[in-house]
Amino acid sequence: MKQEKEREGRKILRQRDRAFGPYDLEGAVQDDIALIRLTLEHNQGNGCYLMRMDPGAVTRPHVHRGMEDFMILEGELIDDDGVVFGPGDFISYRPGTRHNSWTETGCVILVCEWDKPD
Repeated sequence: MKQEKEREGRKILRQRDRAFGPYDLEGAVQDDIALIRLTLEHNQGNGCYLMRMDPGAVTRPHVHRGMEDFMILEGELIDDDGVVFGPGDFISYRPGTRHNSWTETGCVILVCEWDKPD
């Protein structure tokens, strides 16, 4: 691997160097869901994170206050309307969308939350 150089305005985070931690974005910690904060600022609701859901994990129903975009990297995720998402699927939710999801197989998801400009 090439030696990394510092560069103004660039931040490099390597998944292999980071551990998944507690998932508490929808209230109390959910033991079967974990995350790695990449650029997410907890109180701001903006940024990206990796989310890992164990087999059988279910997210709490929630309303998106801003945009949420995510891509399934591993496994499958089932949305509350029964649609199944798999590796490579990109999903985008607009502000005000209410839903919850679950996984039978377990999954890893790259999630980005952001405010849509007016």
